[in-house]
Amino acid sequence: MSFQNAPTRQDFPADFRWGVSTSSFQIEGAGDADGKGESIWDRFCQEPGRIRDGANGLVACDHYHLYPQDLDMAKAMGVNAYRFSIAWPRILPTGRGAVNEAGLAFYDRLVDAMLERGLDPWCTLYHWDLPQALQTQGGWTSRETVAAFVEYADIVTRRLGDRVKHWITHNEPWCSCMMGYWENVHAPGGSSLADALQASHHVLLSHGLSIPVIRKNVAGADIGITLSLHPITAASDSPEDAAALQRHDGLRNRWFLDPLFGRGYPADTLALVGDAAPTVLPGDLDAIATPTDFLGVNYYFPEMVKNDPDPKTGGPMRASLVEKHGVERTGFGWEVSPQGLVDLLARVQRDYNPAVIQLTENGSTFEDVLTPEGRVHDKERLSYLQRHLAALKAAVDAGVPVKGYFAWSLLDNFEWAEGYLRRFGLAYVDYATQRRILKDSGLWYGQFLNE
Repeated sequence: MSFQNAPTRQDFPADFRWGVSTSSFQIEGAGDADGKGESIWDRFCQEPGRIRDGANGLVACDHYHLYPQDLDMAKAMGVNAYRFSIAWPRILPTGRGAVNEAGLAFYDRLVDAMLERGLDPWCTLYHWDLPQALQTQGGWTSRETVAAFVEYADIVTRRLGDRVKHWITHNEPWCSCMMGYWENVHAPGGSSLADALQASHHVLLSHGLSIPVIRKNVAGADIGITLSLHPITAASDSPEDAAALQRHDGLRNRWFLDPLFGRGYPADTLALVGDAAPTVLPGDLDAIATPTDFLGVNYYFPEMVKNDPDPKTGGPMRASLVEKHGVERTGFGWEVSPQGLVDLLARVQRDYNPAVIQLTENGSTFEDVLTPEGRVHDKERLSYLQRHLAALKAAVDAGVPVKGYFAWSLLDNFEWAEGYLRRFGLAYVDYATQRRILKDSGLWYGQFLNE
């Protein structure tokens, strides 16, 4: 399918949820205000060479102070849901123990402001900003962090659960664990596959153990977890590349999906990682498979792999990524593939059959230019958005139970190891003045939602 014709809002079910996504560290700023503790990303930003432009999140978009105008913009755009995350170190500066009332009070104000504007709050408990004090004790490689997360989830949901019904335990465990503990590109910065796999197990375990706590605290709670998933194709029709696809998928996708859906860790992947496999205690897998109400899916791009027996390039899965030629790419170098979204959603439905899927992130970065007239004519992002909404419509029409779409992101923001060099926002942020300017893509999304 070409997906050239943008759909209308009326092409989707009347109760379809339309939103935008944000995350605490990327937009809030106020990095050391009102008793907030240090996060692993605060520490990571201090290490020379970690962030491409040498930036940090101490100010970011100053959403901590400017949230009323950001929520006004979201309301005017016509979204009916707003996804945000809690900064764990704002609530528990050292990860456990004494609660910082000022931190909870900020999220009280933020949630109340959403509700005043008719925005349904969707709260992510963990979007990567672990308290540095917990990292000093091992971070997610330590089982103690699982207990700390459950305590944190209890505190936050008891405080906000009277108003917030939609809860996402974790955002993208692949990124927080594999990129943080193994690939050495995200905080805390590590190069151990064993650490990454143990961290991923503890993240999934903390997800499962927190669910009954959230349900106890929140009447009518709607709970899920968000995974970054990729449709994968083989570089050729050869049996070797087909087998490489299966191996790569085992670590990239099935490592998270299988245990969440009650299958345990994939046996083929465990065999390949060998001694790097995580320690799994009795009862862990049952806890991880605790039923949820939805699966959050973040989709950005597909991957193509080939057989690669060289451990230096093919890694433990003996597969390496292949760059397609002649395809459209974002400013990040990611392939633009609306068909990949259809393929991914169909695969998740076929293989795991979740009752509900929420598309919790989808977006693109390009080289945005602010014109002298104060406009951003981001035609590439506009086209990306329109075509992916057309692909989403195709998936919904095919019976995939997608019930919501959250664009990433409302604002340009701190893009992790890229600093402020990448702009994903529907709104342009002039970081020197903190002025927000809706791009053409954001204006179109508003027209789409207000039709």
